[in-house]
Amino acid sequence: MSLNPKLTDWHGQRVWLIGASSGIGEATAKLLMQRGARVALTSRNRDALTALAGGNAQVAVADVTDRASLRGAFDEVRAALGEIDVAIINAGTHHPVRAWELDAQAAEKLVQVNLVGAINAAALLAPCFARRGGGRIAITASVAGYGGLPSGLVYGATKAALINFAETLYLDLAPRGVAVHLINPGFVKTPLTNLNDFRMPALIEADEAAREILAGIERGEFEIHFPKRFTRALKWLNLLPYRAYFPLVHRITGL
Repeated sequence: MSLNPKLTDWHGQRVWLIGASSGIGEATAKLLMQRGARVALTSRNRDALTALAGGNAQVAVADVTDRASLRGAFDEVRAALGEIDVAIINAGTHHPVRAWELDAQAAEKLVQVNLVGAINAAALLAPCFARRGGGRIAITASVAGYGGLPSGLVYGATKAALINFAETLYLDLAPRGVAVHLINPGFVKTPLTNLNDFRMPALIEADEAAREILAGIERGEFEIHFPKRFTRALKWLNLLPYRAYFPLVHRITGL
């Protein structure tokens, strides 16, 4: 049973995609435009957005960590599209961190972009959608938020917080007619995962991730996780007691 209403056709859907200039966001933007959605693209990189839009999408430049900047983009998108039907909050960054390398300033940047940025966007969207009694909010977290993993010291913490945030959004908004989707990708080949220096099981291309995301939204799923052969194994791993979890994670990752 789907936890959200299904979406049968992207044609004419007014979609605001935040974090669209590269990786999963870029691939998702291309697929949305191919399927006939009316798309507005947001990130800090105007040149990348303009090239991606190609005259077929609205460009609204913003930094998710700057609330005034994001509010301006939100107003610009609504003025251009008339309203927003689907918002995909995909902005994020990543830097591998081990405990002996922990730097508070770098950690704060990760928290600001990955967690506070998503909250800033949701703070614009959730009240608006709740008043309307409709709309969809999709938040990109990560399977790294399921449990602690080596090199994900700060990144994983932000994604765990986003999972909790999306769950609570659903509890509040679903009774008001607003769909909420939680996107938990495994390893996807992007400029960010290129920073990893360890083996990434079940690594997929960004195009495949985009197809999985749109298919999950179409089915009305709350959690959209992929690739299943990897994410299901991680879900099982996180059911184990810590005395089994910790040594098994060390053995699997080699870290």
